[in-house]
Amino acid sequence: MWTYNKVLQYPINIKKSNPELAKFIISQYGGPDGELAASLRYLSQRFAMPDQKAKAILNDIGTEELAPL
Repeated sequence: MWTYNKVLQYPINIKKSNPELAKFIISQYGGPDGELAASLRYLSQRFAMPDQKAKAILNDIGTEELAPL
């Protein structure tokens, strides 16, 4: 159908769309149990931690959860 290669590392050629798979993939990134939601939970919980070590651990985990995005 069309080729998209301006942003991606490797060119792709989409021959047939799959809306169900696209919906699943998007939910893994931005859904309630997705990467972004998990990251924001960790990053917001760090503000309630009483000591600096716990804050640092939550900050590291939250930042790591952002990596796939």
